[in-house]
Amino acid sequence: MASSHSSSPVPQGSSSDVFFKKEVESTKHVRPVQSLPDVCPKEPTGDSNSLCIAPSLVTDQHRWTIYHSKVNLPAALNDPRLAKRESDFFTKTWGLDFVDTEVIPSFYLPQISKDDFTVYQQEISQREKIHERCKNICPPKDTFDRTLLHTHDKSRTDLEQVPKIFMKPDFALEDSLTFNSVLPWSHFNTAGGKGNRDAASSKLLQEKLSHYLDIVEVNIAHQISLRSEAFFHAMTSQHELQDYLKKTSQAVKMLRDKIAQIDKVMCEGSLHILRLALTRNNCVKVYSKLKLMATVHQTQPTVQVLLSTSEFVGALDLIATTQEVLQQELQGIHSFRHLGSQLCELEKLIDKMMIAEFSTYSHSDLNRPLEDDCQILEEERLVSLVFGLLKQRKLNFLEIYGEEMIITAKNIIKQCVINKVSQIEEIDTDVVAKLADQMRMLNFLQWFDLLKDIFSKFTIFLQRVKATLNTIHKVVLSVLDKNQRTKELEEISQQKNAAKDNSLDTEVAYLIHEGMFISDAFRECELTTIAVDTTSQRNASPSSEPCSSDSVSEPECTTDSSSSKEQTSSSVIPGGIDIMVSEDMKLTDLELGKLANSIQELLYSASDICHDRAVRFLMSRAKDGFLEKLNSTEFITLSRLMETFILDTEQICGRKSMSLLGALQSQANKFVNRFHEERKTKLSLLLDNERWKQADVPAEFQDLVDSISNGKIALPEKKSGTIEERKPAEVLIVEGQQYAVVGTVLLLIRIILEYCQCVDNIPSVTTDMLTRLSDLLKYFNSRSCQLVLGAGALQVVGLKTITTKNLALSSRCLQLIVHYIPVIRAHFEARLQPKQYSMLRHFDHITKDYHDHIAEISAKLVAIMDSLFDKLLSKYEVKAPVPSACFRNICKQMAKMHEAIFDLLPEEQTQMLFLRINTSYKLHLKKQLSHLNVINDGGPQNGLVTADVAFYTGNLQALKGLKDLDLNMAEIWEQKR
Repeated sequence: MASSHSSSPVPQGSSSDVFFKKEVESTKHVRPVQSLPDVCPKEPTGDSNSLCIAPSLVTDQHRWTIYHSKVNLPAALNDPRLAKRESDFFTKTWGLDFVDTEVIPSFYLPQISKDDFTVYQQEISQREKIHERCKNICPPKDTFDRTLLHTHDKSRTDLEQVPKIFMKPDFALEDSLTFNSVLPWSHFNTAGGKGNRDAASSKLLQEKLSHYLDIVEVNIAHQISLRSEAFFHAMTSQHELQDYLKKTSQAVKMLRDKIAQIDKVMCEGSLHILRLALTRNNCVKVYSKLKLMATVHQTQPTVQVLLSTSEFVGALDLIATTQEVLQQELQGIHSFRHLGSQLCELEKLIDKMMIAEFSTYSHSDLNRPLEDDCQILEEERLVSLVFGLLKQRKLNFLEIYGEEMIITAKNIIKQCVINKVSQIEEIDTDVVAKLADQMRMLNFLQWFDLLKDIFSKFTIFLQRVKATLNTIHKVVLSVLDKNQRTKELEEISQQKNAAKDNSLDTEVAYLIHEGMFISDAFRECELTTIAVDTTSQRNASPSSEPCSSDSVSEPECTTDSSSSKEQTSSSVIPGGIDIMVSEDMKLTDLELGKLANSIQELLYSASDICHDRAVRFLMSRAKDGFLEKLNSTEFITLSRLMETFILDTEQICGRKSMSLLGALQSQANKFVNRFHEERKTKLSLLLDNERWKQADVPAEFQDLVDSISNGKIALPEKKSGTIEERKPAEVLIVEGQQYAVVGTVLLLIRIILEYCQCVDNIPSVTTDMLTRLSDLLKYFNSRSCQLVLGAGALQVVGLKTITTKNLALSSRCLQLIVHYIPVIRAHFEARLQPKQYSMLRHFDHITKDYHDHIAEISAKLVAIMDSLFDKLLSKYEVKAPVPSACFRNICKQMAKMHEAIFDLLPEEQTQMLFLRINTSYKLHLKKQLSHLNVINDGGPQNGLVTADVAFYTGNLQALKGLKDLDLNMAEIWEQKR
């Protein structure tokens, strides 16, 4: 049974072979290979008509399947969720904002017409005829006999008899469960009395399995018979494919041969040249790298050589360059793995060496003999040190210099004191051990010479400090200027590079050799050449040392990187030293600006240090009250010396230091207080001993007054031999006016001139002197008022009474002082600042007080006569004789008054005084006549009174200077009612 089912007939297709052979022979044009249809399609499904139709390769290739869905691709791509439909597959994902624009037809594409497809139609027409003939030979499956459907149903029914376990894809007898299901052990058990029965069961199982096998073989044969034409067609297609592959292989071989010939003729030589060029460039790089390694290997010995000659800048530049080369060009080289750390340690060592070297230089520069004319010690060494310190950002070197300045200032004073004390034989250094005590044993002239020497040494010291700091300042400014110029050059370079980048050709080189674009190979070659030239030029520095024998003979030896930006430019500072400013300075413009300001502040600090040490020197000498004991001349000399030193230091350093000026002001205040107290005490003693009598005026005082009149407010110089010959005068002549004065006023004028001269000699005490002089003038006014008007002289001096002459003399003295107050005011005003003019109001107050005092004295004289008139006229009686005794006494007293004051007061003042006295006389006489009821009636009493008045008038006008005095005696009579 099995054999019968397995040998089912297979149809032989002869006509189809002939058809395909003819088709292959008739096709002479080259056309693309078409894809083969599915020769083993899946089991057909559908209605009953299609199941009984035999498969046809020709028919099935035109039948629609799911693989034909590509013709409806636009429909599948349409997204109903979008607001608009995409007209193009490529614009599908461009978003809703995309707007279609009309594409202008290209001028390079021809217009396609129907005539262009004529050739194609002629070629395809023959194939179309063959296709139609095939359709007639193989009718569609729908026309097949219905019997095939019945056969298919029968085979399906048979297959359903086969258990499902045999249809499982994981069917395997190795599985125990599967094996037990297929071959139960019960059929093979022969034990017991059931042997025959089990044998029959086993035979039945074998027949069942054979039946299942026959069913499967029949169905397989049936399926093969249904697809026989497809198998034969596949075989025919296979032969055609083999022919196509053979022709394709031959074509590929010919193409490869032609390409090989083209490569050999046209490309191999050129590529070999490029390969050699790249090899040469690589060799040059390796050679340069080896020389660079040899140079770097000599870095440490070269640094040692540079340090031995104090070339710190060159050593630091060499270290920085080597470190940059190690990081960029020699990175990863095993032999140099420790060199970077060694160079860092060497750089730290150089930092310490530079600090120590600068400290040594500062000590040597500031402590060398001050008699040396050289302002700057080893200027080149200083410039080199400063550049090295700036390069390493060691900005604390100014603090080192400042500390050295303080030590030097102390040593200058100490050395000057030692030199001066050693010259004085009176000072025993064994007895007096301390240097300060030895210095206090000097007299003023010796100490003044010592101070002058100290000031001169300090001036030279400051000049040297200024010269050194100016050099440092110029170095800093040169670095700052270089930084600014470098920034400008970088900006210009960036602008040029941007313009160059815009103009570069962007053509891409497609030819690739050994993984590199050929254009890149040429560009790298050019960059390497440029880098070698650049580095060889950059290292041509006068401070660089030869690294090896090769480096001496070949200029290509360099320790710089081709990409390094470290360059140096030469500049000349005003001192004439050529310096190399490196571009790798780590300082910013802000830091350099602060450093320049710190240098200027250090110069100011040097001035302050000298002034502070001078103040300490002064204070050490002033401990025993030495400065307070100086007289005016000595103090003025000292003050002028100190002011000169202050001006010199201000001119050198550009700023006035206030410490010494403050000490001078403090001593000046003490001097002013002592000066004022001495003069005030002297004036007080003079007033307490003054007897208020007219004193003779020595010639020197007259000369003093004359010099004041000539505009010279100063004490006249002493003249030998002429003072004794000139006799003193009775009065003091001031601008043509005579002043009868007491001796105290003459000395007061001299004291006032001393105040004015002290202001000229010490301008800083002008305000204090003005205040003290105002106090002195007020004191003289108040004290003289107490002594004369207040009659204090009766107890102090022992005067019996205060006479009218004393009063007149006091008034005249006050008038003399009032005359000189405007002169004093103008003198002080010329020496005050405009903001201090308000202090001049003290002179206005003093002038008013003096005028009030003078008016009080005049009133006192009038009051004296007024009391006399009241006493005498109260006893007056109108009777004979004429003139009466009362009027005789009145005239006698008036004559005494006139005699007392006429020589003291000016004539105008005398007349004004007697007019006031006459007015008082008239009032008292009028009162007495009214009391006596005597009227101007022409009677006897009237005649007697008229005779007495005429006697009084005649005597009064007979006095000197009162002849033209208008007495107006008619006022003694009351007016008639």
